[in-house]
Amino acid sequence: MKKPDKSRRDFIKKSSLATVGLSTLGAVGFSAKSYANILGANDRLNIAIIGLGRRLGAFYQPIAMDGSNVRLLYLCDVMKSQREKAAVNFAEHIDYTPKQENSFFKVIEDKEVDAIINATPDHWHGPGSWLAMEAGKHVYVEKPCSHNPREGELLVEYQKKHGKVVQMGNQQRSSDHTIEIIQQIHDGVIGNPYLATAFYTNARGEVPVATEAPVPEGLDWELFQGPAPRKPYMHDTWDYNWHWYGWDYGTAETGNNATHELDVARWALQTDFPNKVMVDSGKYHFVDDGWTMYDTMKATFKFEDDKTIEWDGKSRNNYKTYGADRGTVIYGTEGSVFVDRGKYQLFDRSGKMVREVESGSVEGSTNLGGGGDTSTDHVVNFFEAIRGKARPNSPIDEGAKSSLLCHLANISSRVNENFECDPSNGHILNNPKAEALWSREYEKGWEPGLQVGRRT
Repeated sequence: MKKPDKSRRDFIKKSSLATVGLSTLGAVGFSAKSYANILGANDRLNIAIIGLGRRLGAFYQPIAMDGSNVRLLYLCDVMKSQREKAAVNFAEHIDYTPKQENSFFKVIEDKEVDAIINATPDHWHGPGSWLAMEAGKHVYVEKPCSHNPREGELLVEYQKKHGKVVQMGNQQRSSDHTIEIIQQIHDGVIGNPYLATAFYTNARGEVPVATEAPVPEGLDWELFQGPAPRKPYMHDTWDYNWHWYGWDYGTAETGNNATHELDVARWALQTDFPNKVMVDSGKYHFVDDGWTMYDTMKATFKFEDDKTIEWDGKSRNNYKTYGADRGTVIYGTEGSVFVDRGKYQLFDRSGKMVREVESGSVEGSTNLGGGGDTSTDHVVNFFEAIRGKARPNSPIDEGAKSSLLCHLANISSRVNENFECDPSNGHILNNPKAEALWSREYEKGWEPGLQVGRRT
C-alpha cells in the first residue's frame, strides 16, 4: 500500500487545529457586503478545478468567458490521463496553460488560489470542501454536497466559521424559468402547494461485477480513497462505477440525481426538514451484476404543515411515467406545475394548461456529465457572489438540506425501515440502526477535525 504523502499528513494536522471552538458559533449569516470585503468587486479570481471527470464540460464556458475575469491556475485529478485530457480540452477555450497537479493538498496550500471547484467523487465532497475553506478558499461543490448527513452539518458550520462563499452545484437554482415559476408558486399561482413529486428515469445497463484488480496506470489510489477506509482496488472503480460499488465512495442514484429534483420540490414547497421518511426500494434489473444497491426507489417525505415530497427514481427502466425523463410536478389547491430543465407548464385545477414557458436551455437531461447554459449561469453566480455582486443561488445551508433528503432515503433503504425525524434539524428519531448511518467510518487521520457531537 502506498503511504500517505507528507503534504496531506501535515495539512490534516494543521487544519484540525483550526477547528477548535467552531461548534460555539452562532448562525450569523454572511452578507453580500461581507463578501465584497474579501475580494474587490472587479478583481480577477484565481481558481482550481479538483476532479476532472464527467462534469468538466460544465466549466469550460464560465471560466473562458471574458466577463468572468477568471484565471484557471490548476487542473487537479488523481488520474494522470484525466489531467492530460482536461488540459487538451481546455486548450480549446483558453489561451494559457493551467498547471496539472495530482495532489489536492498542494493546490489548496497555494495562496494564489482564491476558490476551488470540487467535482470529485461524493466521498470527497465534504472533506475536500471544508479543508479548502480552512485554507482560505471559496468553494463550488458538486452535488450532493456531502457523503452522509453529518458532513452536511459540518459544511454549514465550517462556512459560518470561515465566512467563505460555498455553493452547491444544483444548477437548476440558476435557471431563469425555474426561478420564475417558483416565485409564482410562492405568490399563490396554484393556491397552497401541498405535494411535489420529483422523478428520474433512465435505462442504465449492466455493470461488471467488481473484482480485485491492479491499480490502473497513472491512478493515485491512495489519494482517490482519501477519507474512506482503505481497501484493495476493484476493477473499474475509479471511472464512474464507484457510484454503484457499495457505499464507500458514492450515494447511489438518489444522491447522484435526486438531489436536483428534490431540491426543486423543497424549494417550491418551502420546506426544510422532514418529520417522517418512508421508502420502498429494490434492485430489479440485472440482478447478478455488480450494482450493489437499489436501482428503483419510491420515497415519501412528510413535513410540517401537511406537506409531502415524493421521489420516484427508476435507474434502469426508461418508461416516462410523467412524460419526461426527469423533473418535478408540484400540486396546489388551485392548480399544478410541471417543471424541468427546459420548461415549465402551469395547469389550472381542472387540468387545463394555462401557460407554457420554454427556456431554450441546452442543459443535458439524463446524459452523463456535460454542461450547458444553466450550469454556466450557476458557476458565474458563484464567481459574482465571491465579488459581492450577487448572493449565492444555492448557498450551502440550502444545498445541505436537499442533500439530506437523499441521505435519509438511502438510510431508510439500507436498514429497510421507515422512521421519524426531528423536524427542526432532520435527525433520525428512535431508530438506532438508522441513526448509526448518520455519519461514516473514516480512514485514520481523515476524521473531521471538528467533533461537535450529535445534537438531541
